[in-house]
Amino acid sequence: MNKVEAKRRIRKLKEVIEHHRYLYHVLDTQEISDGALDSLKHELEELEEQFPGLITKDSPTRRVGGQPLEKFEKVPHRSRMLSMNDVFSLEELEQWETRAVKIHDGSVAPYSVMTKVDGLAISLLYVDGQLDVAATRGDGRVGENVTQNVRTISAIPLKLKENIKGTVEVRGEIYMKKKDFEKLNKAQEKAGKATFANPRNVSAGSIRQLDPSIAARRPLTFRAWHLEGDGVMESTQQDRFDRLKKLGFPIVEHKTCKDLKEVDAYFKSLDKKRDKLAYWIDGLVVRVNRQDIYDSLGVVGKTPRGLIAWKFAPEESTTTAESVQWFVGRTGKLTPVATVAPTFIAGTTVTHATLHNADEIKRLGLKIGDTVVLTKAGDIIPKITNVLADLRTGKEKAVPLPKKCPVCDANVERRDGGVDLICTNRSCFSMERERILHAARAFEIDGLGGKTVERFVQIGLLTSPADLFTLSVDDIKDLEGFGEVSAQKLVKEISQRKQISLPAFLVSLSIPQVGEETAHALARAFGSIEDVRRATKEQLMDVQDIGEIVADSIVSFFGRPQTDELLAAYTDRGIRIQQVKKISSKLTGKTFVLTGTLTTMTREEAKSQVRALGGDVSGSVSKKTSFVVVGENPGSKLAKAQDLGVKTLSEKAFSAMLRA
Repeated sequence: MNKVEAKRRIRKLKEVIEHHRYLYHVLDTQEISDGALDSLKHELEELEEQFPGLITKDSPTRRVGGQPLEKFEKVPHRSRMLSMNDVFSLEELEQWETRAVKIHDGSVAPYSVMTKVDGLAISLLYVDGQLDVAATRGDGRVGENVTQNVRTISAIPLKLKENIKGTVEVRGEIYMKKKDFEKLNKAQEKAGKATFANPRNVSAGSIRQLDPSIAARRPLTFRAWHLEGDGVMESTQQDRFDRLKKLGFPIVEHKTCKDLKEVDAYFKSLDKKRDKLAYWIDGLVVRVNRQDIYDSLGVVGKTPRGLIAWKFAPEESTTTAESVQWFVGRTGKLTPVATVAPTFIAGTTVTHATLHNADEIKRLGLKIGDTVVLTKAGDIIPKITNVLADLRTGKEKAVPLPKKCPVCDANVERRDGGVDLICTNRSCFSMERERILHAARAFEIDGLGGKTVERFVQIGLLTSPADLFTLSVDDIKDLEGFGEVSAQKLVKEISQRKQISLPAFLVSLSIPQVGEETAHALARAFGSIEDVRRATKEQLMDVQDIGEIVADSIVSFFGRPQTDELLAAYTDRGIRIQQVKKISSKLTGKTFVLTGTLTTMTREEAKSQVRALGGDVSGSVSKKTSFVVVGENPGSKLAKAQDLGVKTLSEKAFSAMLRA
């Protein structure tokens, strides 16, 4: 066979193999046996071996992973991979709908309802129809490049079935079917190896292996639930599901429901049959079907307002509370954790359960030795929800509340009437360790784990997060578990992390009440660490979503001498904090609320233009609102603006303000 004939044959083989991949994974059917398909793949491999110049990126033979990686690259997402809030009852679901209706100023039904697959969320970027990058969720803004591993999953097309120019993003869930998980564990047992606790863990663990051949050997599959990008014009989630299927993706089981009554009926029917499904699910995702309404509802924190996860009733079991230990976090909060007799629940063996705080222990009436009801809230976090006092023998003992910190023996106190016990020693070893570890994660120093940080604190190498940047090879090369090479590698990695974004730096400081979203809001509002430090309580409260408690916490933090010392130490170590460039200040300090239908632009376009000019957009009217933009058929927000004396703008006046 000459090269021209081989090229023609390879093209046909790829088309036929892709056709049968689509039948099996997307349409759940087969036209030929697995053996016949393997024979076609084998022929393709032999031809590509004979004519290596004809190998392309989308060839089915390219699914076998490449060489092992040293580490995963970081990948910024085109748009944030957001998380979901959970509800566990119809009443909670109705409350979610009420909030959405209020924000939208009208009905948000119908709903697209889809099964919530128990797996690993993944983002797939296709450039001109070819799979280019696959990335994990990460922190929602930046994930890890796991393309080599994802290419081994045959349910994921290497090339789209439509000829699309530009970039398309598909998101979905990598998971393992029940029968494949059971088969894998039997093989582990036969080989004398430890079995896997649940399919979610093994799916995530397989994709996060540096050696792609491990993922290639695991029976992983995929279902898609999101589509966006160039040429994606579908106006409903249902239409996007249809498009995903045409592009070559298996999709999650779904249904369009006209109202919550239909959602409730579907939820109940699925709950009855979920044990018979081929894969594990832990509930439903209820999403506003119309894309324009979904977009208009916006995001609060890390969660879109336009969808919610309705979880099945969490699995419960009874066990015995054997002891209670108190752990100290980076802010000094003491958290009680119960050690319980091992019990199997929701796919894992549980030995510990959170008790949250001292008030929770009092509410439960918990004693050591009690028989307790253990629940996996949302099928994830074990929690004691009830104490079966009738089963007491009289030998149970009260849980003593600590008067001293279990780590440093300093006094503990409740502040401002709060429910939490707080260690009063800001230099507590546990707080130091947690703050340093938290800072290392914010600076993306991957080579430092909790045990290593603990050792460095114990021997005096680290006393504050800034000390990370004073570590030398000589300091650590002779420590157990290290050597010249590993010490050089760690010190080099730290030296390459001296530049950090302002939001990440704010997160690294462990300011009480300040998480990732608040850090981004502060960075956008003030632009530099110096301006954040100088901000008054009133200026902080002018920032969208920052209230009095958070503002007080920030002012208190930057008023401490220890904070001045920490920031000075970072400066001395050569840390460079990237300032946030303000695009425009024309609307800085102005908050807009939109109501009614805009005719010259969409709500999202209006919001983008306001933010680009330095303003903020809110979903509700308050005394802080600067302007309410009134479109056609306005809702209750107009009346509220009039009651509060908030200035209103017609769409024409609003457009003129943007252009001025």
